[in-house]
Parts: sequence; C-alpha cells; structure tokens
Amino acid sequence: MRKFNFCAGPAALPEPVLLQAQQELLDWRGLGCSVMEISHRSPEFVEVAERAEQDLRDLLSIPDNYKVLFLQGGATGQFSAVPWNLFGAGEKVADYIHTGQWAEKAIKEARRYGQVNIVASSEDRNFTYAPAADSWQQSKNAAYFHYTPNETIGGVEFDYVPDVSCPLVADMSSNILSHPIAVEKYGMIYAGAQKNIGPSGIAVAIVRDDLLDRALPEIPRSLNWKVAADAGSMDNTPPTFAWYLSGLVFQWLKAQGGVEAMAELSLRKSGMLYDFIDGSDFYSSPVEKHCRSRMNVPFVLADDALDKVFLQKAEEAGLLNLKGHRSVGGMRASLYNAVPVEAVEALVSFMADFEQRQA
Repeated sequence: MRKFNFCAGPAALPEPVLLQAQQELLDWRGLGCSVMEISHRSPEFVEVAERAEQDLRDLLSIPDNYKVLFLQGGATGQFSAVPWNLFGAGEKVADYIHTGQWAEKAIKEARRYGQVNIVASSEDRNFTYAPAADSWQQSKNAAYFHYTPNETIGGVEFDYVPDVSCPLVADMSSNILSHPIAVEKYGMIYAGAQKNIGPSGIAVAIVRDDLLDRALPEIPRSLNWKVAADAGSMDNTPPTFAWYLSGLVFQWLKAQGGVEAMAELSLRKSGMLYDFIDGSDFYSSPVEKHCRSRMNVPFVLADDALDKVFLQKAEEAGLLNLKGHRSVGGMRASLYNAVPVEAVEALVSFMADFEQRQA
C-alpha cells in the first residue's frame, strides 16, 4: 500500500505516471526493450523529447522566442550556468534577492564569476518573508536580476513578480507548473525536476533567444545554453529515463486541467493546512501570512521536545517525510502537484489527534 509522501524532493510522483512507467518498463512501444535502452537519437526517443517540450510549452504558454532546454546538473548546475551565460555581454554585475538557503547558494556561485549586488535580504527575520520591492537597492548596470520565487526550506513564496529593466532570472524549482506564469516577463527560468516536473536527474531551462549569445568565452561547453539549444539538448547523452518520465508528468498535468487546475488545487491543499495550523495553539507557522508558500509548509510544535514522537507517530500513520530541513528544524509538509487532497486531509486529521492526545 502506498503511503502519503510529503518529501521536499525527490518528491511524490503521480501514481498514474508510475503505473504507466511500470507497465512500459520492459517492453516500451513493442520494441522489446526499455525506453532506457534505446538511443537518444533514435526516431522513437526524439519523438518523446519533442512531445515533452511541446507539452511543457502548452502548459506554460511559452512564447516562440524562448528555447526550452532539458539539462543535467539540476538547479545547482544553473547556479553556475546563469553567470557563465549572462556575464559575457558587458559588466560582470548581477542583482540578487537573498531569501534563504537556495538563494544563498546561487549568490555564492555567482560571486565566483563576477560582482553580486544584494538588492534586498530577509535574513534579518530569519528568512520568514519576501522583501517588498520598495526596499530594493538595485545596481544601474546589472547583467541580470535573480530571485527565488519559492524557498523550499523556509516556505516563503513571493506574491509578486519583480519588475526590473534587466533580464529577470528565476529559480522556480519548487513552484513551477503549480500555477500560470507570464513567461514573457522573464529572461530565463530554470527548475530542478524532482519536485513538480519528474524524477531527479534532469533540469528544465526556459531561455529567451536574445540571451543565448551573452556567454563568457571560457564557459564550459556543458553549461552553455546556446550549445544545448543548437543540439536540441542532446550535445551529450541526456538522462533519457528522467526525460521520458517528465514527459509523462506533463501529459498527466494536461489531463488534470493544466496549471490552472493545479493553482486551484494548491490553494485548496495549502489553505486547508494553514487554516488548521492558525486555529491551533499547539502548532504554528513561522512565515508571514502574505508570503506563505503553497508548495512547502513549515510548522513547529509548541513543545519541540515532542518533535521526535510526532515524526514517529506520523510515519506509523503512513505520513512520510515531515521532518523539517536540518537547518531550521520543526516540520515541513511539501504539497507538490502529485500530493493528493486526501494526503492533506489525512495529515490534518493526524495533527488534530496528536494535539488532543498531548493536551
């Protein structure tokens, strides 16, 4: 029996996708072998790759002047790729908003290749809010502006899109495909797959065409967006099974009603959990209400001495991976697209019962 998985990543995948992959594992499309065992350049796999790209374009309404890349190295690889690809056209200066650990990792990597200007930071309140735009200290000559719309660890999600004059770059690893986005507002979007796209091992990058010729001359070939775009993301052997599974997730999302349906579902799921937490004296959320994440819900118990018991009992009840990140402690429930409403209902019921037993 499958349990309810609240892991922040690698995260839950849709059960229909897993069942289809299971059914096709040994004999894919009657070829007598797995999709993992055929050439990435074969007509059969090229069809898989092209459909995955088109389905993603459909889901996010990606304009024609953007390339869609399927890359290796995860979002962490793009922490390096972003400055490598965008620092070559002028000043090596970039603006970053610092909202937590993933933003910090991106900042540290960018500083290896140029100057980073911290536009704003929420470190003063332990990364529990998204800085307002009127607090920014922008540079005049930035090559790009980078932010993390949803911080997986801290559970903070921006309720606005930065309006800037330079290319806007976003790490959407933990909230991509959870709601409609205006892709045309961005110069580049990237996301690790292991939360809302598919299994770990692949990352998606959406890059506006005019940004493909701004790379530093010494850029590693494997990080060069133009090389990847010109080769159809196949300059080297790609992670074919992860690409195939991501494509199945895209098909599943379209069948559910697309990102519009996911937006409604995410509000329903997160609202249910936040409403329960706010109505309790036993649990609390550390994040300011206006920027609480729909994808990652951190919460703490009134007595942290009960954390270990809570996690043990939750696992016994079939509720997995609720432990908060080691850097912040407490609990965290990740409510990605593949996490059903029934999982949140079961979690709220368990939390209410645990509170009553400890009262």
